[in-house]
Amino acid sequence: MTQQDITTPDASRDGSAWDPDVEVMIDRMRSLDVKPSWQRGVEAVRESLESIVRPPGPEMAEVVDAAADGPHGPIPVRIYRPVQAPATGAPALVWYHGGGMIMGSLHSFDRLARDVAAATGAVIVNVDYRLAPEHRYPAGNDDAFAALEWTHRNADDLGVDLHRIGVGGDSAGGGLAASTALRSRNTDGPAIAQQVMFYPGVARRADTPSMREFGDSVFLTAEDIDWMKNMYLGDDPSRDDEYGTPAIAESLAGLPPAIIAIGANDPLRDSVEAYGDRLRQSGVQVAQLRYPGVGHGFAMQTASVARARLAMAEVGALVAARFANPVG
Repeated sequence: MTQQDITTPDASRDGSAWDPDVEVMIDRMRSLDVKPSWQRGVEAVRESLESIVRPPGPEMAEVVDAAADGPHGPIPVRIYRPVQAPATGAPALVWYHGGGMIMGSLHSFDRLARDVAAATGAVIVNVDYRLAPEHRYPAGNDDAFAALEWTHRNADDLGVDLHRIGVGGDSAGGGLAASTALRSRNTDGPAIAQQVMFYPGVARRADTPSMREFGDSVFLTAEDIDWMKNMYLGDDPSRDDEYGTPAIAESLAGLPPAIIAIGANDPLRDSVEAYGDRLRQSGVQVAQLRYPGVGHGFAMQTASVARARLAMAEVGALVAARFANPVG
C-alpha cells in the first residue's frame, strides 16, 4: 500500500483553516480561559481529563477487566470485544492510551477504545500502564511490552488469533506502540501484525514548520511537550534511547506495517510524518494519512467532530483490511 496523504492548503494561525466543528471547541476553550497543561500541573490536568463527560461509545459484545503480568506487578487491562468480532480467532490490537505519559486511564479513554474496536472489528486490549512522574522511563514502556507478551500467551483464552495481534495507540500511546514494535523486533519478541498510530509521540520537540505554526494550540503547546517529555524521560536528551524516543532509532527496517494518522494543524505533524517517511524508506508498508482542519487529540473528538468520525472510519477500514489480508 502506498502512502496516502490527505492534505489542504497551508493552514494559517488565524484559525481560518480549522474545521468548523473544531472551531466551536476552540472558542469554548478560549471562553473558559483554559490554561496550557504545563501551567496547570499534573494533578489538575489529570482531574480535568478524568472529569470530561463523553457520550457513550459503541455497544460492545463484551467488556472485561483483567490484569496482565507486569515487571513490577499486575497491569490493569480492559478487553473490548466488538459485536462483529467472532468468539474465537478474532484479530486484536494491544492499545495504549494517550496523555503525555502523565495522565489518562481506562476510564478516560473508554470512548476511544470503543470507537477503535467498532471501527476495526478487532478485540482491543486497553492497557493501563504506569504514569510519570511517579513512574518514570522505562516504566510505561516496560508495561506496554509486557501487555503484548501477556496477550500472546493468553490468545486462546482471549479468543484472538495469535497471528493477528497488532499494537496501537494515540499520542503518547502511539509512541508506546512504536517503541513496542522496535523492542519486539530487537529481542525476537512476539510477532506484531501491524502498528496503528494516531499522532504518535515518537520524538522530543523539534523546530519544525508545524511546531512553529501550531505550537501554541489550545490542544497542545510546545511547552506542554517539553514539560511532559521531561517528566517521563528526564531533561537530558543525550540519555534518550530508541525505546523512549523511537525517532532516533538507527534502523526502522523489519518493523510491522504501519498506519499513521495525523492532523494538519497538530504541532507534532512534521515530526510524525518524518517518522512515517523513514519507515517507508526502510521498506515498511506504510499508510500515512493527514486530516485537514484538526489538531492534536482529534481521535478523542468523534462525538463532536465529523472529520474525526471520518478519520476513525477510514483508519478502522485500513486496519480491518490488513487483518483480513495478512502478508508475510
